[in-house]
Amino acid sequence: MASSLTKDSARPGTPGSEKTFFGHPRGLATLFMTEMWERFSYYGMRALLPLYLVAPGGLHLDVATATAIYSVYVSMVYLLTMPGGWFGDRVWGPRKTVAVAGGVIMLGHLTLALPSSGTFYAGLGLVAIGSGLLKANISTMVGQLYDGPSDPRRDGGFTVFYMGINLGAFAAPLIIGTIGENVNWHLGFALAALGMALGLAQFLIGSRHLAERSSVVPTPLSAQEKSSTLRKAAIWAGIAVVFYAIVGFSGNYTLNWVLVPLTLLGVIVPTMVLVRIKRDKDLDRGEQSKMSAYIWFFVAAAVFWMIYDQGGSTLSIFADGSAENSVFGWAFPVSWYQSVNPVLIMALAPVFAWFWLALNRRGKEPSTIVKFGSGLVLVGASFFLFLAPLSIAEGGHKAAAMWLVAIYFVQTVGELLLSPVGLSVTTKMAPAKYASQMMGVWFLAVTAGDATTGLLSIAGVDLNKTNIVALEATLAVVAGVAVWMYRKKVKALMGDVR
Repeated sequence: MASSLTKDSARPGTPGSEKTFFGHPRGLATLFMTEMWERFSYYGMRALLPLYLVAPGGLHLDVATATAIYSVYVSMVYLLTMPGGWFGDRVWGPRKTVAVAGGVIMLGHLTLALPSSGTFYAGLGLVAIGSGLLKANISTMVGQLYDGPSDPRRDGGFTVFYMGINLGAFAAPLIIGTIGENVNWHLGFALAALGMALGLAQFLIGSRHLAERSSVVPTPLSAQEKSSTLRKAAIWAGIAVVFYAIVGFSGNYTLNWVLVPLTLLGVIVPTMVLVRIKRDKDLDRGEQSKMSAYIWFFVAAAVFWMIYDQGGSTLSIFADGSAENSVFGWAFPVSWYQSVNPVLIMALAPVFAWFWLALNRRGKEPSTIVKFGSGLVLVGASFFLFLAPLSIAEGGHKAAAMWLVAIYFVQTVGELLLSPVGLSVTTKMAPAKYASQMMGVWFLAVTAGDATTGLLSIAGVDLNKTNIVALEATLAVVAGVAVWMYRKKVKALMGDVR
């Protein structure tokens, strides 16, 4: 990356006259590499996770339990972005929070590398906590590199940063997945720890290039607030320890004693957060109206992510047992399917950006609501497409790999329609009082969607059955059509937001 650091020819003292990273502040290189290695570790482990859970040489769990664990894990990562942001704002500041997060993630992967089921679950918990702390704060530091929202380089900086995410996500299954599946599961998890260690090391070395305010705690806790927070945390931790000690010593403990509360938390917390914001009397009539419209987007997004994130669990487990994982006679590890989405994102995102600009110049760019509804219809269509390889497998044959690639392609197009729009509409519709918290609220839609998948799995629903896949597909298409049918009502609630 050093070769892309260039000296700007502008006179000293002007913005951008320092060494740059593709024309952006040099600190972006530090954050780009940190995020790339963190995503390398996260997506590498995630690609192995469902396969390890069902493998005879792994934990050898049934498919429903494996899907529940995977779904709960992903939902907790996104749920923990809210307390992660709180720590950055009120306790450590973004820079220290990211450094601590990197250490926690690395420790989590090392714990996963130990050949024990007990330490395995502890490792998952550590990675989820660390990811929540890091995800909420590293994007904040990207924004701090620029001279406010009006800096013309700002959007481009986030685009470069987003490429780091996808580079890490693309490489991880190819490297970590191959080692984990073909050599040793725990060596694969250890490689994820090495990736995070590299990311943490270069973050600490390059942190001098970050904005000075990244070390500042924006709204530090008062002594009274700190004492109250510690007391409440200790009480809840004590209740949990006593409860699980009683369950354990009574001989009644099963994995569901952990999975069920966490999945319920993943559904209840997002609901409570939305209700609290909607009922806030400090919001004026316009903000209340926008929040009513936003709830439509939130629920629709939860349905989208419920199906989309099964690309890493339901589809992966199906591929493991029922797909012909080869192209032109060349076999590849199942985990490699997880590289399809990031490489498609990198290829298609610029095309979509150009396409929207071209339509906008002609005054024909679809509205936010139409894009959102189309994304939902497409994710539903991807599961209708999934019915074909399911039928092939039920007939006693192996489904071709290209069926799965086609499903991931349709889902990726749906993601490019819905996800950027969702992020944009979240910032535009956020009430002034909750401006800094609303991005965390958007991530809660992922939490709610994955927690719903977890609840279905815990209830014994086989998500690889034709009727269930068809039902989920229909739900997404109906939700997309409903968003489109009620677009005028939602537009009216959105006020001046377009």
